[in-house]
Amino acid sequence: MAKLLMITGLGSAKDLASGKKGAFYNTLEEFHKYWDRIDIIVPRIKNYESRTTNLFGNVFIHISPWPIIFHPFWFLKKGIEIYKEQKFDLMTVQEFPPFYNGIGARLLWHKIKVPYILEIHHIPGYPRAASFKEALYRNLIKWFIKFDASKAAAIRVVNHNQTPGFLKRAGVPLDKIIYISSIYIDLAIFKPMNLEKEHDIIFVGRLEKNKGIKLLLEAIIHLKLRNLNFKTLVVGDGPLRKEIASKIKKWDLNIDLYGWAGDSKKIAELINKSKILVMPSYNEGGPRVVVEALACGLPILATAVGIVPDLLKNGQGGEIIAWNEQDISNKAAELLGNEDKRKQLGRAGIEIAKSFERKEAVKNYAEKLKLML
Repeated sequence: MAKLLMITGLGSAKDLASGKKGAFYNTLEEFHKYWDRIDIIVPRIKNYESRTTNLFGNVFIHISPWPIIFHPFWFLKKGIEIYKEQKFDLMTVQEFPPFYNGIGARLLWHKIKVPYILEIHHIPGYPRAASFKEALYRNLIKWFIKFDASKAAAIRVVNHNQTPGFLKRAGVPLDKIIYISSIYIDLAIFKPMNLEKEHDIIFVGRLEKNKGIKLLLEAIIHLKLRNLNFKTLVVGDGPLRKEIASKIKKWDLNIDLYGWAGDSKKIAELINKSKILVMPSYNEGGPRVVVEALACGLPILATAVGIVPDLLKNGQGGEIIAWNEQDISNKAAELLGNEDKRKQLGRAGIEIAKSFERKEAVKNYAEKLKLML
């Protein structure tokens, strides 16, 4: 086996610090078995003290005490300290604007010459920007990524076509780009449960602009104007919650705001109690929830983001929707009115999801990384 240094972002850091046992925790639960030791450097987390914590016996999480603007330099300092003690063999670096992880990795590489892999899970603003900030970040990546990638041993992407195409156009050599899925699904949890369907539509995700939650609301308003009062469940929380709740009240929409689900088992149960999943994001890396729903036998209506075009090709498992409330409402009404089609898509989705089985997918990730040693 070997030793690994992982550099992650604030979202994964909060996941580990909060004790919620989210996606990154669930990955490490299996991933740690393939390494002698994993050290993880994470940025400063508001309201959490700087400390080193341990998971699973051989995973050590180092939380920065420095403000985010100085993170590359703390990364360099802590990385050298860990290397002197542990002599890790490889670095994985989750990269995104404003590039403090990639800058830190480059500085550390110049000192210790340990190979590193940039991991690009998500390009903000691509293929569609939900805000000016996302559009700015998309252009910054286009401008900076060729330089950013020049010292990396490889660039990991998590979908087959969308991100590689963007990186190639930005000047990254195609032979540096490797696909390794970041979706690891526990098929013992996410599976058909034969539960009574309590909701017609389910949405699962953070309530923020790029997830398209406001677009979904507009589609549901269109459906109501057509006297199609489908019952919708919104699972998740975020900065738009108050605005969404206000619109639901104003339009008297048949929408339940569930909030955060407690864990994967609860999410799987709620998915199974729904007829279709609608995922109207403007940009994504995965998204994981699409595969979770497919594994539960739920038909999908999703925008062409991340891995979605790869999954739903040839009309299997679901349909691609436009960033347009009329298209979403039309396709939702058609699918909800056709039980035979839902069953057909559901059966196909279960087969698609099998290739993302958690243990095999994590094993593949570890083995692909070790090829870089």
